[in-house]
Amino acid sequence: MLALSRKKGEALVINNNIEITILEIKGDQVKIGISAPKEVPVYRKEVYLQIQEANKEAMTADSLAGLKDFF
Repeated sequence: MLALSRKKGEALVINNNIEITILEIKGDQVKIGISAPKEVPVYRKEVYLQIQEANKEAMTADSLAGLKDFF
């Protein structure tokens, strides 16, 4: 993991096409802005983990059996 110090208004660039800017700092919260191409999904980690779990559940044997019955 890369750890950086940034001040309000400063940014970092990832892979030449994703920019993360520090918008605001209030107490223990930091507001960031993310500029990325539309084809690059950006999720909060807790949402990403929920999506991954839902995808795993959708691939259970019961789901596959239901799909097999469909055809």
